[in-house]
Amino acid sequence: MSHISYSELKDWSFCAHYHKLTRVDGIDGFKGNEYTAFGSAIHSVCEKKLLQEDIADSFFVEELKKNISELEDDVDNKLVSQMMKQGASIIPEIDDALNEYFEEYEVLAVEMPLYEPIQGEENYKFKGYIDAVVATPDGKVHIFDWKTCSWGWDAKRRSDKMVTYQLTLYKKYFCQKMDVDPKDVETHFALLKRTAKKNHVEFFRVTSGPRKTENALKLLSTALYNIKNKRYIKNRLSCTSGFGCKFFKTEHCP
Repeated sequence: MSHISYSELKDWSFCAHYHKLTRVDGIDGFKGNEYTAFGSAIHSVCEKKLLQEDIADSFFVEELKKNISELEDDVDNKLVSQMMKQGASIIPEIDDALNEYFEEYEVLAVEMPLYEPIQGEENYKFKGYIDAVVATPDGKVHIFDWKTCSWGWDAKRRSDKMVTYQLTLYKKYFCQKMDVDPKDVETHFALLKRTAKKNHVEFFRVTSGPRKTENALKLLSTALYNIKNKRYIKNRLSCTSGFGCKFFKTEHCP
């Protein structure tokens, strides 16, 4: 049984040819860096805090060092040193931010796996992991995803459809898996800000209603159609937009 994840869908949306190079041909695209090492370490802290597990004061630093040691490229030691201090500023605010945002809540799951059939696609399932699922006394279930960043997200990023489709699809397949009414499920991002002067942890709600879900599923269906039919059209707009593509003007994409 084949599957597709949100990250794979995002790669395809970025550029179908990039998707082919990384997901089909197996050519390494992005291998990770100091920022992903930091994100993984702080996520581990968040998970343990949600589960109310005792963690040593050195836990985050040890996790970060372990993740850094696994990187293949040269490491910016000055940046890593800064990240250790930044993590120390974020961690004390996690519990307070959760309590302030949800007030009273029950943790239902952390790192909840999804592997759900995609309607209309006999041989494909949607695969993912939901960072956290909590319930509140009003009967609502809340799905949220931790996101590390520098100072925060501007309005454009907060409303970017490819960013928010992650939660939309997680909600869709969570409801399918758990047989829950989508009206009773809300979605949120939780920003963990490395360089912010204050409010290092910020939650905000993302709407994931029927129309948005329909649009996300249409994109998923279009991606699968093209992937199955080996249509790997280059998206030239992605070659140099933002951080650009690492394959731009290389032997893989001249």
